[in-house]
Amino acid sequence: MTIISMSGKELKRLEVIRQLEERRFTQVQVGTLLGLSVRQVRRLVTAYREHGPPALVSRKRGQPSNRCYPPEFHDHVVGLIRSSYADFGPTLVSEKLGEYHEIFLSVATLRNWMIAAEIWVPRHQRERHIYQPRYRRECFGELIQIDGSDHYWFEDRGPKCTLLVYIDDATSRLLELRFVASESTFDYFISTQRYLRCYGKPVAFYSDKHSVFRVNRRDARTGSGMTQFGRALHELNIDIICANSSQAKGRVERVNRTLQDRLVKELRLEGIDDRSAGNAYLPTYIERFNTQFAKPPLKEKDLHRPLQAHDDLETILSWQEERTVSNSLTVQYDKVIYLLKPDEMSRKLRRKKVRVYDFPDGTIDIRYQGRPLPFSTFDKLRQVKQADVVSNKRLGSVLEQCREHQEVNRVKRSKKAPVRHAQLARIKERALNPAAMSYDP
Repeated sequence: MTIISMSGKELKRLEVIRQLEERRFTQVQVGTLLGLSVRQVRRLVTAYREHGPPALVSRKRGQPSNRCYPPEFHDHVVGLIRSSYADFGPTLVSEKLGEYHEIFLSVATLRNWMIAAEIWVPRHQRERHIYQPRYRRECFGELIQIDGSDHYWFEDRGPKCTLLVYIDDATSRLLELRFVASESTFDYFISTQRYLRCYGKPVAFYSDKHSVFRVNRRDARTGSGMTQFGRALHELNIDIICANSSQAKGRVERVNRTLQDRLVKELRLEGIDDRSAGNAYLPTYIERFNTQFAKPPLKEKDLHRPLQAHDDLETILSWQEERTVSNSLTVQYDKVIYLLKPDEMSRKLRRKKVRVYDFPDGTIDIRYQGRPLPFSTFDKLRQVKQADVVSNKRLGSVLEQCREHQEVNRVKRSKKAPVRHAQLARIKERALNPAAMSYDP
């Protein structure tokens, strides 16, 4: 028995031609059904009568395409990839073959050749990385996971903002929540200070690799290698650990999803549509959440350490930078020039380093070896707005500020518009009627 392999299109032709042979259809009707001319139908019928169903099978099946590359060329390219570009992706291989070997092939063709030669494994066939669960920490206060969740917390009733979340790894207790415009060092300073005053100092914070917590530039040649937040925790004797993936800090990631579902609905029921009202409601929600979802720790010991007398949180949790005093007793910081009061102490500080303290509430303090220096603001330098480098997580708030700035400029220009229109009208009138122009001697 012979087995014939036919496509769906060929099976349909076979069925219709059989019905034509049984005189159920005419040749015109068959041509309409198959989308063929009557002449083509006659050829198919003649071939079917002479050779049977195999005559309807395409003779191109199993044959190489007329547009395919020669086998010698295929083997040459695959051998070249295997010897020099075995760890390259298809896109990069396509670029390098054209650059170094003047072989120009499409990415799709190279991908198929590399897959057939087992040089490249498609993404959907790769083994997924397995993230095995880890046990909770044993004690309360041993590890505090922190993260910022950017979301439409007030739905369409308010702008998009970020919720800073502090959760204990051992108990899944929410310890601090606060709505902010975006993740920034100053916002983390404020939330951390509130957390420390309430619970004390934990063993470590666990965060992602956001630039607030970690210096991400490996080639940084200046600085201490710590961010401002890392420097503050170092002074408080608190460690900070950065997770290598979002799965590693899954506790806070899962609670973010829960909050994005439950907290959004609670805010809707309470009729809250801005950050200030939301922050006033959060302590109540934290208490209800912990009552329902918090777990008991494996050990009852609390590893939070009390704050010491020398732990000046306001000063430690501030942005601190060193600046050099000029010969004219001025200090430049954040595009502002500050004048030191010319007294006996400040005159000795020419070309010496002083430390500028920038507090979250916007106040500035200048100190030398811990002693405050009296100063006054001299002048603000030109603010550069274009092409500022902005972190991805701050992009929403920055765009909001841009829109506000553009709206202010639009209002200012609209107020000047009538004046400009009147000036243009007078100029046009003078151009059309030169005799009306008068000149004062």
